[in-house]
Amino acid sequence: MNNKKALRSNLLLVLTALIWGFSFVAQSEGNDIGSFTFNASRSFVAGVVLLPVIAMFDALNKKQGIPKEAGDQKTLIIGGIACGSALFVASAFQQIGIGYTTVGKAGFITTLYILIVPFFGIFMKKKVPLAVWISVVVAAVGMYLLCVTEEFTIGKGDLLILCCAFCYAIHILVIDHFSPLVDGVRMSCIQFFTCGILSAIAMFAVEEPNMKEILSAWLPICYAGALSAGVGYTLQIIAQKNTNPTMASLIMSLESVFAVLAGWLLLGQALTAKELFGCALVFAAVLFTQLAPEIPDLLKKKKA
Repeated sequence: MNNKKALRSNLLLVLTALIWGFSFVAQSEGNDIGSFTFNASRSFVAGVVLLPVIAMFDALNKKQGIPKEAGDQKTLIIGGIACGSALFVASAFQQIGIGYTTVGKAGFITTLYILIVPFFGIFMKKKVPLAVWISVVVAAVGMYLLCVTEEFTIGKGDLLILCCAFCYAIHILVIDHFSPLVDGVRMSCIQFFTCGILSAIAMFAVEEPNMKEILSAWLPICYAGALSAGVGYTLQIIAQKNTNPTMASLIMSLESVFAVLAGWLLLGQALTAKELFGCALVFAAVLFTQLAPEIPDLLKKKKA
């Protein structure tokens, strides 16, 4: 792999993590208009943003003589709807939960999906590596320090974000099933429109959307929709072509660190020393899960 291309890709992934980390602030600020109203708005914005991206990729591929990705329309639509439905549930838990906790905590708890995905392998009759079990224990201690109060209670928002992490793990598994079969960007576009429609149904059912309030929240909506979803997803696709999956996961997990920085810089949400130590343990658990499978290979290469 070309070192310059790999470096460029890794820098793009850092930018992606930065965009995603700061999106927690946008989500926190956008909650005033209602969680489902915000999610519906940002999802439709994300879907619209991806339309020209699809056209751009098609034009580039045509120019380079690259054929369109294989996959029938039925599978594409089913995959997009399945991913969008999972995203709707995950983003609903996250958006509601963010209203009851800090953006820094939300960022770190959400990152636990990296641990939960292999843990779900048990139900698929897959062997869970020892590294995952060690990481789960470390993350559990980190979660205790980060979320549990002196009265031994966990905050409502933290619990909702934890549910969000489990739902995002399911979302990743659904993507993992469908992405090899269809065009990823097209599926993502359908995913966002599906999430937008489901969020809009919930919006009209339990909230009272006001167009004036929605327009007044245009900045967090556009950031969370256009930048976080549209640009972030596209950068991820471009960058992952020239870097290995482990490195990509490690860099993108910096999203949680950037979330803490964003909450502190923009909202003045500082964490206590206990909570910061909890963040460090959660982050260490995430890193260990990603690095542990690579250690034996690295040692072999060193000996060779």
